[in-house]
Amino acid sequence: MAQIINRQKTVIIGAGPVGTLAALYAAQRGDDVEVYELRSDLRDPSTIPLNFTKSINLALSERGINAMRQSGRPAILDKIFSETIPMKGRMIHGKTASGELYEQSQEYDVHGKAIYAVDRGGLNKALLDELEAMPNVKVIFNHKLTGADFKARKAWFEIIGSTALQNTGRNREIEIDFDFMIGADGAHSAARYHLMKYSRMDYQQEYIDTLWCEFQIEAKPVPARKDKESRFWISPNHLHIWPGKDFMFIAIPSFDGSFTCTLFMPSSNFSKLEAQPSKVPEFFDTHFPGVTNLIIPPDLISSFNQNPHLPLINIKCQPHHFSDSIVIVGDAAHAMVPFYGQGMNAGLEDIRILFEFLDKHSSRQEALDEYSDYRKADAHVINDLALQNYVEMRSSVVSPIYAARKWLEETLSVYVPRLGWQTKYSRVSFGNERYSEVIKKSERQGKLIAAGLIGLVSSPVVLGLGLAVYNYRKAHDTTKGTLALPGWFGRKTT
Repeated sequence: MAQIINRQKTVIIGAGPVGTLAALYAAQRGDDVEVYELRSDLRDPSTIPLNFTKSINLALSERGINAMRQSGRPAILDKIFSETIPMKGRMIHGKTASGELYEQSQEYDVHGKAIYAVDRGGLNKALLDELEAMPNVKVIFNHKLTGADFKARKAWFEIIGSTALQNTGRNREIEIDFDFMIGADGAHSAARYHLMKYSRMDYQQEYIDTLWCEFQIEAKPVPARKDKESRFWISPNHLHIWPGKDFMFIAIPSFDGSFTCTLFMPSSNFSKLEAQPSKVPEFFDTHFPGVTNLIIPPDLISSFNQNPHLPLINIKCQPHHFSDSIVIVGDAAHAMVPFYGQGMNAGLEDIRILFEFLDKHSSRQEALDEYSDYRKADAHVINDLALQNYVEMRSSVVSPIYAARKWLEETLSVYVPRLGWQTKYSRVSFGNERYSEVIKKSERQGKLIAAGLIGLVSSPVVLGLGLAVYNYRKAHDTTKGTLALPGWFGRKTT
């Protein structure tokens, strides 16, 4: 008589990129998987995203790529990469003192590595299509998680658009049983909300004083026979930044030749422009020179008026699980601001690491205990780095000190590779080491650079050279009554 094997039922909340990848990992291990999504089929163009606007293009980097590579479904990456655009660096836009527009390229990595601009919808479609081809997976849309008992392993869902048989006007609800739940339903997670009733969770939520609004640079109307590059008004292989010190405007390429653009700005500035939308083009000409050559003023005003001005949220919490029945991942566990391009990548990496711990332990309780403790440190670090990178993108990218450190770290990386020096950005975006280790190594490099500069400036050779230059300038100064200081001070003092 054949042995009956009870297969585990794994329920995923959320059918975004993180939730669908979690479903793939679980299904590959033989679980019966059900994915519940609040919205309609995300592949349908008419489905309204949760933020009620087109979602900004995503930056896919090594962590996310590696997580999909380890999913056991290698065809996914081929589908996704067929419609991505490599971005090898930032393109900084500005205006010279004489009023001329300029572009300055800053490569992300001295070895030529790139991150990839990917359409969120296209990525989600590839993952959903892969899931639908698996016999042990069900994807169920229009179902809202309304309750959960993580001890009894039961969950309740409201079916959006249905009506109860009692004709009460309320949507019908269903009850399901599960063995294991993975909450991947975003920053305003219902799974996390119900988890907090069972777990003694430390929870921190912060809205930064910055709103964002989306704009669009349309593709060039070129003949079909032309090469793909000719569809773009500006370089497709860069993330374009117009830094404004306290705010910034960015543009990310899309495969069709357009650019998805985002204005990040304090709420007070938004309020001023909301009171006088006609001033939007003038504001752009002042702070983001050249943009009105790419987006005509009427379109700038229209996008500003019609597209919502949305907040940015930062969430930290611990632990990420309860017992052996529920774990939260992605934005549900660590929503972050988008300025390091790591939100989705960190979420996809969550899945790879989670299932590594599940494979490592025979007890799911032990696996979740270790995962939650392990991942907490890294989640908190990348949240902080994302906030810090906003300052870098809107201001530091034009700083000589920033450029000097980047040059030094990259030079050491090329010419003295045994030292293991890399920029922090390269470690985050082009590697898979823990975020917490990245920050430790970056801080150590910073201390060594500072110590080296202090040692160099205070060395006898440098001091002697400085004194010799000073004496030479003093001896050969022909200006009566003045003291000629060394040239690097750039002036003379009476």
